[in-house]
Amino acid sequence: MTVSNLKSITLFVADQDAALAFYAHKLGFTVRQDVSNGEHRWLEVVPQNAQTGVLLLRPFPGIQAGTARGIMLAVPDVETAATELREAGVEVSGPTQMPWGLEATFSDPDGNGFVLSAA
Repeated sequence: MTVSNLKSITLFVADQDAALAFYAHKLGFTVRQDVSNGEHRWLEVVPQNAQTGVLLLRPFPGIQAGTARGIMLAVPDVETAATELREAGVEVSGPTQMPWGLEATFSDPDGNGFVLSAA
């Protein structure tokens, strides 16, 4: 088996419209797919020029929204990215110098946790 890339990751969110607003307006992601089938909605957003998308799905029975942690986002400059997020109204911790490099952290409205790391 040869894997060429990660196609998408799934994040469970309580409100898909609120999540879409956060990812599109605060993080600058674009919509790759937004398809409804009855009560189910397949909502996928993607960072600019990225291959890997983020599925924003309502939780399945037994799964809680906001449980993902440590999702790494590569950015050209961690300090600039952290400042831009703060200016967009996102609460950001750091940047903090770690042994492996500079990083900053934030969460989406549901509590899914992200790490900004130098590309």
